Amino acid sequence: MNPFGRRPYRLTPIAMFAMALHVAGARAGDPATPVFSLSGFGTVGYVHSSENRADFASSAFRPNGAGHSRAWSADVDSRIGAQVAANFTPQVSAVLQVISEQRYDNSYTPAVEWANIKYQFTPDFSVRAGRIVLPVFLVSDYRKVGYAYPWVRPPVEFYAQLPVSNSDGVDVTYRAHIGNLTSTVQGTYGRTKTGIPGGHGTANAKDLWGIAYTGEYGAVSAHLAYFRANVTVEAFKPLFDEFRRFGAEGIALADKYDYDKKPYTFFGLGGMYNPRDWFVMGEWGVSDRHSVLGKRTAWYASGGYRLGKFTPYLTYAQVDTDSRTSDPGLTLSGLPPVLAGPAAGLNARLNDLLASSPTQRTISAGVRWDFAKNAALKLQFDQTRLGAGSPGMLINLQPGFQTGGRFNVFSATVDFVF
Repeated sequence: MNPFGRRPYRLTPIAMFAMALHVAGARAGDPATPVFSLSGFGTVGYVHSSENRADFASSAFRPNGAGHSRAWSADVDSRIGAQVAANFTPQVSAVLQVISEQRYDNSYTPAVEWANIKYQFTPDFSVRAGRIVLPVFLVSDYRKVGYAYPWVRPPVEFYAQLPVSNSDGVDVTYRAHIGNLTSTVQGTYGRTKTGIPGGHGTANAKDLWGIAYTGEYGAVSAHLAYFRANVTVEAFKPLFDEFRRFGAEGIALADKYDYDKKPYTFFGLGGMYNPRDWFVMGEWGVSDRHSVLGKRTAWYASGGYRLGKFTPYLTYAQVDTDSRTSDPGLTLSGLPPVLAGPAAGLNARLNDLLASSPTQRTISAGVRWDFAKNAALKLQFDQTRLGAGSPGMLINLQPGFQTGGRFNVFSATVDFVF
C-alpha cells in the first residue's frame, strides 16, 4: 500500500510507476506479441548535519555523507533509476532495473538492482529467478523510489539493519484470497555481495533464505518476515588473525567475534492503516549478527495527514544494542612486555568495535508537497539523541567526536517518476 495519496494502492516490482512508455509497438490484445515498457524514477536531495566530527549517511556501506565530509551533501539521498519490463507471453515476463547512486567506492557507477525472469503458473502462483528484491521490510519493493513513500528516506534506525536490498537466486510467491483478505507468501533463496568503503574488501551473504507474509484487508496491511544467511565481512579478518596469534585464548576470542561465515538472522513485523487521506504505520524487528557487530532491536512509528497537495508527518524511530559493548579481551598478566603492548592494543580495538554498536533515538517532522503530477518536494527535520557511549549510526568518526550526544539533520529532496 502507498502511505500517502488520494487513495491507497499496491505497488509491485513491475507495475511500480504511474507513467509507462510502451516501445514495442505491439497490437493491443495480442498475447503472442511481446510488450515492453520503460519507466524511471529519481531523487535530487541535499542534506545538512549539525555534527561536524562525523558523517550522517543512509547506510553503513556509504563512504561519506553530511557533516564532517561536507556540511551539505547531495550524496545521501540522490539517485536515478530506470526499469524495463517485458511481458513475453501471458506466463513469462522479465524486469531489469538499473540505479545510479553513491556506491561504497564513492562512485556513481550504475548498478543492476533487479534482473529476473518470472513464470506465472497461475494468477496466484509464480516463480522468479535472477536478481530479486529481498522482501524483508514493509516498503522493500520500493525502498529506492522516494516518490512512493511520504518521508525523505525510510527510517535509518530500522532499515539499516539490512542495508542490502536484493539477492541473486530464486523466489516463489503464492497468493490466497479469503473474502476481502489477500494473503501473499514469498519464499526466497540466494546470495548477495557488496563492497565495503575504504577498500576493506567485501561483505558476502551465502545461503540466504527467508520467508515473508503480507496480508491486505481494505485499508489495513501487515507484513512479517524471517531471514537468515551465512555472512563473512572481510574487514574484520586482519584484526582477528592477530588475536589468533595469542594461542587458545586469542583463538576463542576470534571465533566468538570474527564475522566469518557467521549466521545473520532477522525477524520483523510491520503494519499500515491507510484510509484515504491519512496514514499510520510502523515496523519492529530484531537482527543478530552473532559476531562483534552484535544483536540489535529497532522500531519506528509514523503518521501523517494529507491536506490537499500537502502531507505533514511525524516519525519516531530507535535502535538499541542487545549485546555486550565491552570485553576483557586477552589476559595481559603473565605476558612478556614485548607481547603485552600489542595485546593491549588488540583489546582496545576490540572494545572500540563493541562500543560502536548503535544506540540512538530520532524524532522526525516533515512535509511532502505534491507540486506536480509525478513529482514531490519533501522537507524533513530530524533530531537524533545518541545512547550513552554510542556513536549511533554515524560514520567517519573524527578525533574529538563525543559519543552520547545529539545532532540535527535537515533534508530537502525532490522525488519524481517518469
